[in-house]
Amino acid sequence: MTVPLRHRVLTATALTLAAVYFLVPVYWLAVSATKSSADLFGSFGLWFAHPHPVDYLGRVLTYDGGVYVRWFGNSLLYAGVGALGATWLSAAAGYALAQYRFAGREAVLTAVVAGVLVPSTALALPLYLLFTDLGFANTYWSVLVPGMVSPFGVYLCRIYATAAIPRSLLEAARLDGAGEWRIFHGLGLRLMSPALVTVFLFQFVHIWNNFFLPLVMLSDSDLYPVTLGLTSWQGYADRQPELYQYTVGGALLSVLPLMLLMVVLQRHWRGGLSEGSVTA
Repeated sequence: MTVPLRHRVLTATALTLAAVYFLVPVYWLAVSATKSSADLFGSFGLWFAHPHPVDYLGRVLTYDGGVYVRWFGNSLLYAGVGALGATWLSAAAGYALAQYRFAGREAVLTAVVAGVLVPSTALALPLYLLFTDLGFANTYWSVLVPGMVSPFGVYLCRIYATAAIPRSLLEAARLDGAGEWRIFHGLGLRLMSPALVTVFLFQFVHIWNNFFLPLVMLSDSDLYPVTLGLTSWQGYADRQPELYQYTVGGALLSVLPLMLLMVVLQRHWRGGLSEGSVTA
């Protein structure tokens, strides 16, 4: 079936406008990271002015004893460990909800769906009070543990496990003497791998960009993720104008891991979203 020319033109135009809309801020960030604080406000925003990218980005990494590197490492820790933990927990919970019959299963699934609808900002203050009582506030755990919980990941894994894991395969494994943990790790995780990549990617991006939870939980600047650290720099920029340039340069560096992760996992991510969309 041939698509009419006008439809193709409209589609290409819409996609081009969407690409421009999303890429122009990234282009502005890349250009601005090569400028001094004075040039940020005294030159055209979408073009270069006395560019010195290596020099300026080097200053970002070495300012205040290299605190940006520490913040960057904290973000990698929070997002990497949190996303891995959330992926495994989501896989285990989704697999159990899909493959086992037990009392209250539908109630648990309803609670998971309700958790998807609750905004994370609404949970920040109750979590802070809870972690304060446990003595975990202002520690790495106060950001790591909430990041390991993903109601969306549980729901996605449950849907995927229902469609991708045949019960006959599980029964054959049980007849061969395999235990439930071995079946889950040996068969379940492998068959669910496209969905797990999707959960990992979504959770990593969510934790990396999370600002409000670390703001509530952390008071020690050495524990800050890069999002909170850059905001603290911006708050002092009126008294130290060079921090404007450092903030922009730090923002550019902070998006590079997300871009790299998207490129590396794109094939698996698209496969995870489209798997099961065609039925035999």
